[in-house]
Amino acid sequence: MPLNRRSALSIAGGVVAVGALGYFGWREFSEHTDDLTRPMGAPQATSATGAAGQDFHKATRELGATTAKVTVAEYFSLTCTHCAAFARETMPQIEKELIQPGKVRFVYHDFPLDQVALTAAMVARYLPPAQYYPFVSALFASQDRWAFARDANTTEEIWKIAALAGMSRETYHAAITDQDLRNWILQQQKQDETSWKIDSTPSFVIDGKKYSGEMNFDAFRKLLPEV
Repeated sequence: MPLNRRSALSIAGGVVAVGALGYFGWREFSEHTDDLTRPMGAPQATSATGAAGQDFHKATRELGATTAKVTVAEYFSLTCTHCAAFARETMPQIEKELIQPGKVRFVYHDFPLDQVALTAAMVARYLPPAQYYPFVSALFASQDRWAFARDANTTEEIWKIAALAGMSRETYHAAITDQDLRNWILQQQKQDETSWKIDSTPSFVIDGKKYSGEMNFDAFRKLLPEV
């Protein structure tokens, strides 16, 4: 999705009315929460409130082993339809054929294109790191219902998904009002835009080269060095 400068780096406060969410069972969140989804080297959180310390909100969110030969950085927005398609259609095969065998390490970079995406990204980072990937996957899987439906309260719809992931209302409120985390995400986004000339989502940096756009597994695989 092309980057909108006005919404990407100068995201204003306020709530955008989007997305009605249907029911998601706990299995949607728990089926991948094993060692694969735990960021390597990141502080471990024993609860959604971050018993290991608040810095875990800013810790790297990644899949795969740090010993993997290739590291892929994805720059994505949770309200980007192309990012959602990549997550639904291509990422499962990447996980199975490249990440699980230890060939690829996949690092997530928040690149919110609007206020809704920023809020969702903040909430995702308030969950224990091992739940990040399942939560983001659930958001992408239901994007048409929570991000684009009319006459819905964005904050409440994201809360419904977070609650199913085990987040308390108190923690959710802390997440969406955390100005330090909000500023940090936007600062990281600005740095990434400057460093890699990110102007659309999804974008990927592999071996020091940037690639942009949704792609299928075969096209993605061709971007990787031999692994």
